[in-house]
Amino acid sequence: MIPHGIPIFVALQPVDMRMGFERLAGLVRERMQSNPRSRALFAFVGKRGNTMKILTWDGSGVVLVHKKLDAGKFEIPRPTRDGEQHIVVSDAIFDVIFAGVPIEKRVRQRRRIH
Repeated sequence: MIPHGIPIFVALQPVDMRMGFERLAGLVRERMQSNPRSRALFAFVGKRGNTMKILTWDGSGVVLVHKKLDAGKFEIPRPTRDGEQHIVVSDAIFDVIFAGVPIEKRVRQRRRIH
């Protein structure tokens, strides 16, 4: 369902998941300096981190995929430079993000009670 071998742009700032085709396409133009009708995937994660929308163009129209994880959150890589609003990831990295696999294992710290 998700094509491979095309550029994948991931927004670093959470977005309102009520946004549709036009508003997400506007974010692609403004924040990613790209054309939403190019052969690329544009991924956006919601504020809570458990929903993702992917915008792409299949040659005949714009496609919007909406995924909500049953458990966990989508974890995106950290920016490589200050001020970045998006990153470009490989197919393999995107597959891990899209599956909801945690990038870093978090160690749960115990609360000390005195």
